[in-house]
Formats: sequence, structure tokens, C-alpha cells
Amino acid sequence: GADRPIKATEPYTPPASTTLIHGKNGIGGASVPASPYEPVGATSADGNAAVDYLIDAARTYGPDLIYVATGPLSNLALALERDAAAMMSIGRVVVMGGALTVPGNVSAGAEANMAGDPEAADAVLRSGRKLTMVGLDVTHRVVLTRRDIAGWTGSGTMAGCAFASMVEHYIGSYEMNAPYLGGCALHDPLAVAVAIDPTLVGALGCNLRVDLLGEYRGRTICDERRVADPDKSALVALTVDAPRFLSEFKARMARVLG
Repeated sequence: GADRPIKATEPYTPPASTTLIHGKNGIGGASVPASPYEPVGATSADGNAAVDYLIDAARTYGPDLIYVATGPLSNLALALERDAAAMMSIGRVVVMGGALTVPGNVSAGAEANMAGDPEAADAVLRSGRKLTMVGLDVTHRVVLTRRDIAGWTGSGTMAGCAFASMVEHYIGSYEMNAPYLGGCALHDPLAVAVAIDPTLVGALGCNLRVDLLGEYRGRTICDERRVADPDKSALVALTVDAPRFLSEFKARMARVLG
């Protein structure tokens, strides 16, 4: 995928805060065996195999394809720029990111994924591509605790112990930065769950943009120029059936890790 935000001149380097939250290896320092499989689309003429793969998948599967973005929207913005028709044909797009009714987690207004590439996020949100935004408004309501992961360690399996180690590190970062939550927010898992079952959340239809300048750079907010437009390109998740999601998530993880 993209090695930098779309307007950057240098490759992305994780800030110290990101390393603290996710660990130097991105998985909380946990040790896992190397995968025996090669990544899909491992090579590309311009070095961005993710965009090639995404466009090819859109052309191949069209309305049957569901795309879940769990990081900055650089690849999606580049794919829309390169082949808008293919990307508009995708059945659904679910984005983990943003914050509409709550503060951000990297600044007063900005959530980390949107702040990671504000220009890309703004381009996607203004493109007319319909999507569902699963942001901090709902992900901070679905929390995994140390008690929840105790069973993973107790399973005695390699996968259970590895996942428990990853999440224990992640919970530790929340205990420093947001102790009031009582655990770690399940950001990406909720986005994937909403892609599978949209009824988990209640959403507000609106047209969004991203602030690109000043202290609110990276903030997702309703676009005042399109606020009265009857055609809404985004559904913003504002309520979530947290008990149902957490029950299903923990049951699935127990089956996989046990």
C-alpha cells in the first residue's frame, strides 16, 4: 500500500505515540511465527500493490465486494483517483475512523486514522462514494477488559497466548491514556462486524468533510456546503448494540483461540 500520505514527500514514520500504543513491531511486542504465505499482489509497477489489487477486486466483484478500511484512507483515495467508476461500483465501504459527536484521540477534534492522511480522507468523503463511518462515537462504547482476555491465556494455545499478549499491551496503553474506559476499545473489530451486520449500529445520514488547516486538522465534520443536500453519501454510526457485539466477538474469539 501507500508508504506515505498522498500529499507527503517522504515515507511515513510512526510517531513515538503510535509505537507506545501498538509496540515497536505493531503487535505489542508479541512474538508470532512468520506466515508461510506470500501477500496477495506483492509486486506492482509503481510500488503500490494494494491499489492495484483493490481496483482489480472492484472490477471483478463489483456490488458483491465489501471494503473495510481500518487505517488512513490513502489507498482508497488513490484508487478512486485512478478508477472512480470501478470504486463506485463496490457494494459497500465501511471506514473505521473519524469522530463526529465526541472528541478525537490525537487532538481535540481528530481521530488517528483520519489524522494520518487528512487530504486522502477529505477526498474520499467528498467523492460521492457512499460509505459507513464507524468512528469513536461508537468504538469507545465497545471495550475489552483484562478479565475478558484471561481465558485466552488460559487456553494454553499458541494463538490464545499471542493474542492475549497483544491485547494486554494495548489495554496498558489505554490505562495510561484513557483509564476511564476500563479497557481497550475494539475499533477495527467493530468496523468489520458492521460490515457483516449493519444492524449493530444506528447511523445518521450526512455529507462529511475533513478539516485540513489549523488546530482542527484531521477533524471529520458535516460539510456546511452540502448540509441541505438530500443525497447523503455517508452513514455515521452514532449508536451501537454493545452487549450484542461484545457477546458475539468474545464467542468468536473463544472458538478461534481455544
